[in-house]
Amino acid sequence: MPAFAIEHPSSGVFPYHRPVTYRSGRPPPPPSSQPVGRRRSSQSILTPDAARVEALEAALARERKVSSALREVGVAIGVTADVEDLLQLILSKMTEVVEADRATLYLRDEESGELVSRAIGGGAMSSIRLKPGQGIAGAVAAAGKPVIVADAYEDPRFNPQWDLTTGYRTRSILAVPIVDHTGATIGVAQVLNKAHGEFTLDDASTLAALASQAAISIENFRLLQSIKTKNAQLEETKEKLELRVRDLKLLFDLESAMSRVGTLDELLVSVLGEARRVTKATVGAFALRDPESQLSTLHVLEKGRILRFPMKEDEGLIGAAMTTDEVILTHDASRDPRQSVELDARAGFESETALCVPLEGEDGHPIGAFGLYNKRGSEPFTEEDQALVLLIAANASTAIRLHWSRESREREERLTTIGRLLSGVLHDLKTPLTVISGYVQLMQLADKKAQRDEYGALIFKQFEHIGAMQRDVLEFARGEKSVLIRKVYLANFFEEVRQSLETSLAKNRVELVVDVQDKGTARFDEGKVLRIIHNLARNAAEAMASKGGGKFTVKVQRDKEGSLVLTFSDTGPGIPKDIEHRLFRSFVTSGKKGGTGLGLAIVKRIAEEHGGSVTVHSTSRGATFKVILPQPEEGA
Repeated sequence: MPAFAIEHPSSGVFPYHRPVTYRSGRPPPPPSSQPVGRRRSSQSILTPDAARVEALEAALARERKVSSALREVGVAIGVTADVEDLLQLILSKMTEVVEADRATLYLRDEESGELVSRAIGGGAMSSIRLKPGQGIAGAVAAAGKPVIVADAYEDPRFNPQWDLTTGYRTRSILAVPIVDHTGATIGVAQVLNKAHGEFTLDDASTLAALASQAAISIENFRLLQSIKTKNAQLEETKEKLELRVRDLKLLFDLESAMSRVGTLDELLVSVLGEARRVTKATVGAFALRDPESQLSTLHVLEKGRILRFPMKEDEGLIGAAMTTDEVILTHDASRDPRQSVELDARAGFESETALCVPLEGEDGHPIGAFGLYNKRGSEPFTEEDQALVLLIAANASTAIRLHWSRESREREERLTTIGRLLSGVLHDLKTPLTVISGYVQLMQLADKKAQRDEYGALIFKQFEHIGAMQRDVLEFARGEKSVLIRKVYLANFFEEVRQSLETSLAKNRVELVVDVQDKGTARFDEGKVLRIIHNLARNAAEAMASKGGGKFTVKVQRDKEGSLVLTFSDTGPGIPKDIEHRLFRSFVTSGKKGGTGLGLAIVKRIAEEHGGSVTVHSTSRGATFKVILPQPEEGA
């Protein structure tokens, strides 16, 4: 054991080494430290051998007491979970072994550096805090050395205030540092008032041994606390990660559900279904303000379908959320003044608990609100539910705005297409009307009923053609058809194509050749076929740019089945082999700057909408795309 110094009033500071023990353990203690009951009166005379035997017996008894105390503490360290109970046991053993009246453990506060009494034995006392160097314990902590004080009131470091406060009389003090495994002083063990005589070096050694047990207990406790803290942090992190994973899964499920929808009702069904599932709500609803009419409608999910009910803009809890742009969370809807019994009656449910959040619009004003009602099990909606619903509402509002925008754009495109093609429709009407006019004149000149009936049947057939043209336009205008199939004069159509492409291709030093081998008529959607031509022409020009220009050829033919065959050839470098097999997939590009990879996917989709197909053949001398558009039979 390393040497340490002890201050003693009679001899000052002197080095002390733990003595080597013999069979009895240690050399005999000074007479003043002999246990009570073993003393002899001044008249008693012992022989040297008898005195030595008595001293060895006393030392042996002391060593047994110390060993027993250390053994009890060691066992307690292994089985006692409560550090306070363990420290109290160590204190009781300290007072017992060194025959002190009371004992105190001071532990260093890691933040302030002060010594704070952690455990007090031998009498009740309020918590004691000592600054570094203050009092006997503070001096021991600062110096890291034991101190023996025979007369406390003679030591200037002693503060008698504690005695005055408690009525206790301190006579003698023994204090030793508590040192951890690194050698740092983490506290002080202090005992007061030895029962018989003064504290000795053996007392200091024994107290230091017990203090080391206290250090082990404290370190174990701090390690346990550290583990508990780390476990708590890990558990908190785990919970946050689980919440994040849950949110991401919810978003993924929501996006997956919304990506499959085609109508607003399907969108609302998918969102309300997911929201009800994650929050355990029994009723889900949307209140939406129509972007054109500005009228509000309540959309309620009922048995997998959407039911609509007219409502005032600020009606009910969901209307209040829409007009105030605030979240409404209530555990008793019947007591909320914003609740509308009339709206509940129209919608077919009674609000008990409710969670309503606004749907954000592009201009910062809500486009509506999203409401969930009556959580299963009569439980209230929680803040966690609110966070989930806000997440759902943010995605739902974006999806609804995009749906409205897409519908508006499609209406505009259909109206634009109808307006652009209306003149062609009127032009097409001239033919049947001219035929009808001619047959009417012939009917006037015909004398026989059979001849008039024949002319009448021919006139009726022309009216059927006119009716078919009318139905095509109306179905397209209502969005019931994705393409508007009309009769197109090929010579005129491709002359307009040549005029629209020639100038733009010439800027890229690309020569345009339009070879219309069939100058008759065909039936297709002019606008969409024109989009095919423009996409392929643009791709060809970009491909030939690396060669400084080239030739782009458009050939119009018919095959044996009567289908219209459009062939587009360029003199570019051809299609890279690594993308040739997936050329018509969305977002596939050959690395061109600004490319979206949608052009050829759109070409394929338009061809398929016409019931046709598109193929490609590529070499190092260029690429050739062939678009086949089947033609309906005459009169169909």
